[in-house]
Amino acid sequence: MAHQILALMKRLNRWVAMLIGIVLLGCAAFVLVEIIIRKLGSSLGGTDEISGYVMAIVTSWGMGFALLELSHVRIDFLRGRAGALGRSVFDLFSMTILSCTITLIALRCWPVVERSLSNGSRANTPLETPLALVQIPWFAGWLWFAIVAWFTLFAAILLILRGEFDQSESAIGTFGEEEALK
Repeated sequence: MAHQILALMKRLNRWVAMLIGIVLLGCAAFVLVEIIIRKLGSSLGGTDEISGYVMAIVTSWGMGFALLELSHVRIDFLRGRAGALGRSVFDLFSMTILSCTITLIALRCWPVVERSLSNGSRANTPLETPLALVQIPWFAGWLWFAIVAWFTLFAAILLILRGEFDQSESAIGTFGEEEALK
């Protein structure tokens, strides 16, 4: 079951990563068009605002993918000196703290979205962007990250309970310099 959970999370996050890439390419094209139009003496306006919104949204959605690719930074000088069981304990501790932290962030994002929805808040910019339009996908990205973190932690616990320490390490361990050199 743990392997199926991890495989599903990786498959879903690959789709998320592809969508994020498409959105970033679209944003880059938008900025490029703006640069060309400025050279011609005009402007679309709002590219800095829109690209900032895009970055906030794709960052929140990309965190789950980064988690499963072991791309989050972790200081692991103690972990590297431990045996398989010790590394698993460090990994579980790190994943538990990460899952709790991300859940707290997602829970704290909702009141921001809710307030924008109830007040009909708009950005204090020339575009007057409805903030909920940006905050809902931003919140959904943090929520997705929390879901991915908890499912990954659950799968890792199952692997460790079955004594599959190497599998657990490949799911929630670190990607150290030693592995990068291989």
